[in-house]
Amino acid sequence: MKLFKCTQCENPVYFENTSCDRCKYQLGFEVNSMSLFAIKTEADGSYSLVKHDDVPNSGYRYCANHQYQVCNWLVAEGAKSDYCVACNLNRTIPDLAVDDNLRKWSKIEIAKHRLIYALLRFNLPVNRKTSDAVHGILFDFLADTEGQPRVLTGHANGLVTLNIAEADDIEREMMRKQMDEIYRTLLGHFRHEIGHYYWEVFFLDHPERLSLFRKIFGDERADYGESLQRHYEQGTPKDWEEHYISAYAAAHPWEDWAETWAHYLHMVGTLETAYAFGVTIDPLIHADKRGMSTRIDKDPYLEMDFEEIIGKWLPLTFAMNSLNRSMGLKDPYPFIITPSVLGKLQFIHNAIHQQWASV
Repeated sequence: MKLFKCTQCENPVYFENTSCDRCKYQLGFEVNSMSLFAIKTEADGSYSLVKHDDVPNSGYRYCANHQYQVCNWLVAEGAKSDYCVACNLNRTIPDLAVDDNLRKWSKIEIAKHRLIYALLRFNLPVNRKTSDAVHGILFDFLADTEGQPRVLTGHANGLVTLNIAEADDIEREMMRKQMDEIYRTLLGHFRHEIGHYYWEVFFLDHPERLSLFRKIFGDERADYGESLQRHYEQGTPKDWEEHYISAYAAAHPWEDWAETWAHYLHMVGTLETAYAFGVTIDPLIHADKRGMSTRIDKDPYLEMDFEEIIGKWLPLTFAMNSLNRSMGLKDPYPFIITPSVLGKLQFIHNAIHQQWASV
């Protein structure tokens, strides 16, 4: 995520802020410019942008979900939907009559909006399934019901389902330990499940691409249900770290793709933040510093050379882990990138930048 500032007073603000703490102006995210603006109310009740540069100045309203304080994106007057690009993808939201569901939904939307920001920055197609039945997306945010099977987070034909219990930190940590995972976050769930969606967009009905996929990730025609059952009953191969970014990725080629896709989005999203802060890694050690030093001076969303991405990523993660250890916290990056995993990440990088999804 890049950095934002209030366009009225230039105070730094976060992507999710709805108002500036300094000047108290309301803030709104304008999707065409991918920028956060201070806004002011006009006589007709619409909003205009403060210091808008080349962006149309007036004729905006908040997304309809702003009334619940879960969205700060703007919608142009005259738009077909009352919802922004991100919220328009929702099919089912949590029952807000239930205590604590609004808080959970708010955390879910924060993660989902960050996902949609990334997809838009990559110029990937983001269409609601009701207007694009073949390649559209929808989200269901569901709660477990007593006496009914547990809601499973997953993807099926463009529909992403998320169990809202994942928005509870304690519940999610319990699940992380139960599943023996090293990483489990709301944003990670969204990145993983949308990876399944883009697998279908990239590879279904494209046999040449599918052949390339199978050479790197394996044959997805292996029975998915049997593969998952074997994974949960027998565990992962002892040498899984040599070939996969996570233990779960070893279960089936589809999961390998989704886990690696999510990881690539982790990398680019974090590198964009480091780029916005002008981060330079130059460790004060006397040993050979090759591979430990870097200057993050390019927008990773625009970087075509994967070697540049990974060359900046590895030193940054070493610094991130070192800083956390100094605070007595666990490593934020507990992963190992082997040559096999590196090849998979590069394949995903190339697929995105070749714009397969738009063909």
